[in-house]
Amino acid sequence: MAKHNSDGTTQFAALPWRLSPGGTRQVMLLTSRETHRWVIPKGWPMKGRKPAEAAAQEAYEEAGLIGHIDKRPIGNFHYPKRLPDGEVLCQVWVFLFRVERQLDNYREKGQRETKWFDAEEAVDLVEEGGLAEIIDRFSGSYARLIVYGKS
Repeated sequence: MAKHNSDGTTQFAALPWRLSPGGTRQVMLLTSRETHRWVIPKGWPMKGRKPAEAAAQEAYEEAGLIGHIDKRPIGNFHYPKRLPDGEVLCQVWVFLFRVERQLDNYREKGQRETKWFDAEEAVDLVEEGGLAEIIDRFSGSYARLIVYGKS
């Protein structure tokens, strides 16, 4: 399992995406285990792994996702992480993760719900404003550059 860094305030996340059969950009959201809010896979830094690798590992553990993760983050946001001894404000660095497939069985299956949404719909479902902004930016012209190979 991922361990957090010494100050416990930095996390890495994957923004899972694909193109629908009709060519629209879709984002996979999953529910958090405790509050059942729509979120993206994220977690603490992992010893011996680069930030993008840690984000990809979280996508694998939390949603059974296999695919390609970008090495550079597309943005970051802040959210209050609930811990046993209180809350800490975390900064989350987000990496685009192009999903190739989802496994039938994975570590946290049964603990979370996963679902694909059109990117525009996902913007309205996440509670963290900074994450909504990242998804909104992705659903616009930025995604067209990625989809058509111009980035």
